[in-house]
Amino acid sequence: MLPGTAQTLNTPQRSQDSHPFSFEISSSDVGLRLDAVIGSHVPDCSRSHAARLIRAGLIRVNTLLKKPGYRVKWADRVDGEMPPPETVAFDPEPMDLNVLYEDQDIIVINKPPGLVVHPAPGHYSGTLVNGLLHHCPDLAPIAGEIRPGIVHRLDKDTSGALIAAKNAAALEHLAGQFKDRTVVKTYLALVYGVMPQDQGEIDLAVGRHPTERKKMSVASRRGRAALTLWKVKSCFNACSLLEIDLKTGRTHQIRVHCAAIHHPIIGDSLYGGRTGSQYRRQDAKLDALSRGVKRQLLHAWRLTLDHPLSGERMTFEAPLAEDIQTLLDGLEQSQNPQ
Repeated sequence: MLPGTAQTLNTPQRSQDSHPFSFEISSSDVGLRLDAVIGSHVPDCSRSHAARLIRAGLIRVNTLLKKPGYRVKWADRVDGEMPPPETVAFDPEPMDLNVLYEDQDIIVINKPPGLVVHPAPGHYSGTLVNGLLHHCPDLAPIAGEIRPGIVHRLDKDTSGALIAAKNAAALEHLAGQFKDRTVVKTYLALVYGVMPQDQGEIDLAVGRHPTERKKMSVASRRGRAALTLWKVKSCFNACSLLEIDLKTGRTHQIRVHCAAIHHPIIGDSLYGGRTGSQYRRQDAKLDALSRGVKRQLLHAWRLTLDHPLSGERMTFEAPLAEDIQTLLDGLEQSQNPQ
C-alpha cells in the first residue's frame, strides 16, 4: 500500500458495554482535524483520547481508516465506538478532604502538607487521587478511565489550593488554560531574612541540578525560562512573608528561586538548610519557633481561572495550614508584645 493511502477496516469486535456513535460532518466542522471533531461531538471524549481511538481502529470515516490529523470534509460519515471505561489500578479511599468548591465539572481542594497528590511507586495508596475517587462518585471517564483529572500538582509538603477536573471536557479546558498561562497562581512563602525592597522579580532559568539529580537549580546547563514575582506581605526581625505570583510552572520553581536570592523558604531542608541555620543563629525567637517545622512553609494561597463550562472567572482562596499560621502568630506576638 502506498504511503498516505486510506485503508479499509474490518468492523472491530464490539464489546457488550461499548457505546457506538455515528454522525455526519456538517459545514461548521469542515476543515477541522478528525480528533478535534470527535472530541466536540462525543461526550466524555477528549481530543487526545479520540486520537488514541482512531489509531486503535475504533473510528472510521466513510468506512476508511484515517489519521487523527485528517481534515474532515462536508458529508463525511464518521462511525465509531467508545470502549467501556476501565477501572484505574488504585482504589478509592475515604479521606477527610477540605473542599473549597465543587460542582459537576470541577473540585477544588485545600491540600494539607504531607499529602501526595498522585499514586506513584511507593505511594499507591493514601494519595489525593485515592481520596477523590471515593469523594466523587460522579466522575466521568477521562481518557477511557474513571479517574479525577489532575491538571496541576503541588509538592507533597506544599499546602493549598489544587483543582481537579471531573470529566474529560473540563480537563481539556483547564489544561489549555494552564498551557496558555491564563491561570493566576498566587502563593504565600515564609522565607528567611528581611527583603531588601518591598517587591521584585526573579528571572532565572531552572533545570536539573548539574550533580544532584533530585534537585533543581538555576545553574543547570539546560535550564528553562522561569519567572517569579514577589512582594512583601509581612516583615519580621529575621524573616518575611512573601506573596508570590508564579508566571511559569517549573519543578520546585519557588523553592529554587528563593534559595537563589539567599532567602530560602523556612523548613526547606533540600534548598535552604545551611542558609537557614545561619539565620536561626541570629534570632533566638525564630530559632525556637521554627525548630518544630517539618516541611517548607509554602502555601498555594489563591487560584484564579475560568470555569470550564460557564467561562466565569473564579478565584479560590485556601486558608493557611496550621503550621504556618502558628508560626506567624508566634512571630507577631514576639514583635508586638501586649
